[in-house]
Amino acid sequence: MHQPPTEPATGQWFTWPEGTRWWFDPSSLALDFAYTGPLAALGGGHDGPRETLRSPADLTAWLSERLPASEATERDLADALRLRGSIGRLALAAESRDEPSAGDIDLLNLYAATPDMPPRLAGGSLQAGRTAARASQALSTLARDAVALFSGETPGHIRRCDADDCGLIYLDTARAGTRRWCSMQRCGNRNKVRAHRARAARGPVAGGPAL
Repeated sequence: MHQPPTEPATGQWFTWPEGTRWWFDPSSLALDFAYTGPLAALGGGHDGPRETLRSPADLTAWLSERLPASEATERDLADALRLRGSIGRLALAAESRDEPSAGDIDLLNLYAATPDMPPRLAGGSLQAGRTAARASQALSTLARDAVALFSGETPGHIRRCDADDCGLIYLDTARAGTRRWCSMQRCGNRNKVRAHRARAARGPVAGGPAL
């Protein structure tokens, strides 16, 4: 029986300066791509810019887990970094309700207008087109995902983590719009610890049982 296509997996490991690792899933392919670079440093907990796409091989590896394509070239890497910069700046503008840059919109639209990765149903006997999509097609798919995100076609709301010392942005896809933290492993857990310490500092409630 035919299974419906699944959305590309999102999320990646971040590391605090002291070495603690935690999983951040922005629930958006475009935002996940944006956080492969310096935008991640704005989220706090990072010592300087964070760059994970230092070579075409890095780009190929990142895409292979989400949008499998043929090996990326130096030109693909340059295009990826330009596209990523525009997505990151548009994300910051969207979260803060600022006017987005027309230049960033134009660049995003340019990449979105190029051929993307076509859908393909497994089980046929004939090969249609290339055996593997090009990295440039994967970038176009990322751009189209960003267009849907920033135009409001993607369900959910772009939000910033509620923690005072965190600036990470994610897509809140909860039905009631109740997601508060970039990650329960990180800011959600730290909030629980702080709340527990605050209750302990206040002591038992007057008239209540001493715990």
